[in-house]
Amino acid sequence: MSPLAVFVRTLLKSSAIFIGTAAIFLHPQLEFRSTSDTYVGAGQAPKEAAVDELVRALKDTDAGVRRQVARTLAQMGNPRAVPALAAAMKDADPEMRAIIASALGELGGSAALPALLDALKDENVTVRVRAASALGELGDRGAVDALIIAAKDKSADVRKRVISALAEIGDSRALDTFTAALKDEDASVRRAAAAAIADVTDPGHLRSHPHPNPRPHPNPNPNPNPNPRPNPRPVVVW
Repeated sequence: MSPLAVFVRTLLKSSAIFIGTAAIFLHPQLEFRSTSDTYVGAGQAPKEAAVDELVRALKDTDAGVRRQVARTLAQMGNPRAVPALAAAMKDADPEMRAIIASALGELGGSAALPALLDALKDENVTVRVRAASALGELGDRGAVDALIIAAKDKSADVRKRVISALAEIGDSRALDTFTAALKDEDASVRRAAAAAIADVTDPGHLRSHPHPNPRPHPNPNPNPNPNPRPNPRPVVVW
């Protein structure tokens, strides 16, 4: 091979390396494939891919696996899981339905509301309790009418949680329900009703956040004067 051919070949290789490196830096989300044919799709982060796989696992044949999947989705806090979890509320396992109700309350979103309203009528007491709690966490006033009806549930545990959920939402339409609950046969329901009346009639009881437990401010007591001037050096008079 002539010296000229060697020079041209080397120049082409160097140009290819430069172009490939530039493409990586300019387009980091391009799809890359390895010899094992595993790849990361364009624009899809590993966590997003994990959510997709967990959603598929909600249909696992083992109830224990499905329960853990629902817990994990709630822990990950990705709202993309809400529609799949809402659909899984039809699971035959009551423990699974209870876990999903809690998960929907944690994840929030309007897509969770219909499934939780249906869960208020579930045959299982625990599911109804969890659904009431989750609706309180959502804070959606669209749940008030259904919760008022559920305040007459045959289970005292459900009635107590319904009263608390209505108090969390803070809608004055529930006041009649609270006053009626003051005559409930169960003392815990009566206590919840008394506390609820105080919450709803308090002018300061305003839901400024769609979730009753927003993340706290990292500095709850900020310095009103973040950049104070340094104290002047004392003047010494001789």
